Amino acid sequence: LLTSVFSDFSSWIANWLPSWCPTSPTQLKDAEEKMLKVVSQPYSRQHIRISNGNYLWTIAFSTHLHPRTPLVLLHGLGGGIGLWIQNLDALSSCGPVYALDLLGFGRSSRPQFSNDPEGAEEDFVSALEEWRQKVGLEEMVLLGHNLGGYLSAAYTLRYPNRVRHLLLVEPWGFPARPDNPYHYSIPMWIRAIGAFMSPFNQLAVLRLAGPLGPTMVKTLRSDFKQKFSAVFNDDTVSDYIYHLNAQTPSGETAFRNMTIPYGWAKRPMLERIDGVRADIPISFIYGSRSSIDSNSGYEVKKTRPDAEIVVIRGAGHYVFADQPEDFNHTVLRILAWTERKGADD
Repeated sequence: LLTSVFSDFSSWIANWLPSWCPTSPTQLKDAEEKMLKVVSQPYSRQHIRISNGNYLWTIAFSTHLHPRTPLVLLHGLGGGIGLWIQNLDALSSCGPVYALDLLGFGRSSRPQFSNDPEGAEEDFVSALEEWRQKVGLEEMVLLGHNLGGYLSAAYTLRYPNRVRHLLLVEPWGFPARPDNPYHYSIPMWIRAIGAFMSPFNQLAVLRLAGPLGPTMVKTLRSDFKQKFSAVFNDDTVSDYIYHLNAQTPSGETAFRNMTIPYGWAKRPMLERIDGVRADIPISFIYGSRSSIDSNSGYEVKKTRPDAEIVVIRGAGHYVFADQPEDFNHTVLRILAWTERKGADD
């Protein structure tokens, strides 16, 4: 019942947003361009058209300069391609790199997703496969953060012939929600508030704030300014994050349909990842200071001894922004190993 009420409320809010939130697609474009100004390597950018009139916003590096298997970067919930700015130059120095805004996020189209969790997952995965076909990639190294990690694993399960290596960076949605015998002894009103304020509804709170939204991002997520302090000393990152998430929700709604309170996956990936073909290497990258439990990686390693687990010291959930040099070095090492392995096979 609570889910239905919040869904109806969100639909009403979506219609109200244009006149309430100080944002627009043009403002998001400008905010992204300001982020990308710090990238020195040349790149191309375009909307890759897929079916049903949808498109995925994409930037591509070194696509014709190196024979290395392309690296494809998938951001997490509420993210976009601009958050990779401290990684793109380094990662593209040795081969092609593609970064895209997931369907329903960033500057990609924001369609209505299936209300069913399996259907919503399929919408994301099918969009990625259509994107791969349109871009013309035979194989790729797939790297996903947070929600992008979950979707990378789901894609690999569905299209194993297209993935040379699966890199999961602080992936969301792996463990099942633990049984909590005390949950239902908590009063309903407290559970309702907890559900509303859980991580997957924080973006809705941002939009509800209307003209106060930009200030809310700067205040509540001041940590992002620190994460990118090596490249910006102003509100560039906060502005980008605000405009990413103040648009009409689409991918966020799909994500909500894939979850149960309080942000656990309805279809936990840990119960399915054993289905990934045995010859596809899997690497996990975690931050030592993250609130995400690395136990999922070690659970996978029990059944796949070759799975690699890397914990980057001093990094939180946004490993690639907290410790970009260590992250870039780790990914480049994995890419080099993947190429050597491919040459030996």
